[in-house]
Amino acid sequence: MAGLGRGFESLIPTEFDDDFDAEFDVTAKEDAKESDLKKIPISEIVHDEEQPRKEFDPEALEALASSIKEHGVLQPLVVVKEDGKYKIVAGERRWRASKLAGLKEVPAIVRTLEAQERLEISIIENAQREDLNAIEMATAYAKLKSQFNLNEEEISDRVGKSKSAVVNTMRLLNLPDNAKKAMVEHKLTEGVMRPLIGADPELIEKVLPKIIEEGWTARRVEKEMAEKKKKSSVKAVKASVYAKQETALSKKYSANFRVRGRSVTITCKTDDELKSLLEKL
Repeated sequence: MAGLGRGFESLIPTEFDDDFDAEFDVTAKEDAKESDLKKIPISEIVHDEEQPRKEFDPEALEALASSIKEHGVLQPLVVVKEDGKYKIVAGERRWRASKLAGLKEVPAIVRTLEAQERLEISIIENAQREDLNAIEMATAYAKLKSQFNLNEEEISDRVGKSKSAVVNTMRLLNLPDNAKKAMVEHKLTEGVMRPLIGADPELIEKVLPKIIEEGWTARRVEKEMAEKKKKSSVKAVKASVYAKQETALSKKYSANFRVRGRSVTITCKTDDELKSLLEKL
């Protein structure tokens, strides 16, 4: 996540697996008007009693505290001003870890309760728009989850979509940046892009131009990825079947042995090593 030196939109935090890009956040400009980024004394921050998450892994907190000691708090908290204190909306884990790290103050995005409510309504209204692309929609869902403590079922109720639809759309945020941008620029559908989620970034980069230029359907993409996955699995199995034998032979003869299918490849670093190997064989 960006540091304090960048623009406000880049500082909008998320607890989602993959940070959402500010360019896909349809409420970023409105958020910037409603919010104030500042450093706040930890002593003035209180946790939300209604926060659904009650348990925090001690070891994970210690690990985060160590990271904060070294790098600082890279992702601001989101808080609302209430009764002279700042109540945490998002980032309680960072707040707890910051206390463990001995920090006296932390960066936070401050909103009023009214602004928080307005922003939630705005995000929900935007998420219901028919003209949003799937990445913008996924970003809206992720923002509702990370900054308003809504789970997938609550989000689905508010936007009028099924829980599975919300979950599947949010998963698109795990695509590489180039895939997300291509999806928006070339109006690629969610169905076409979903098979790419979790795939190797290099493979996605090779497949994307074909999807765009040849207008691949969702079924065509699924078939292509299934075939690539199958070939990759077969290759991995073949490579590992004789792994122990390869290691043993390489050590015994001081040369690199590789077994692929029914072939054995032997590589020596120098002519002397080759000569020595041939004498041993």
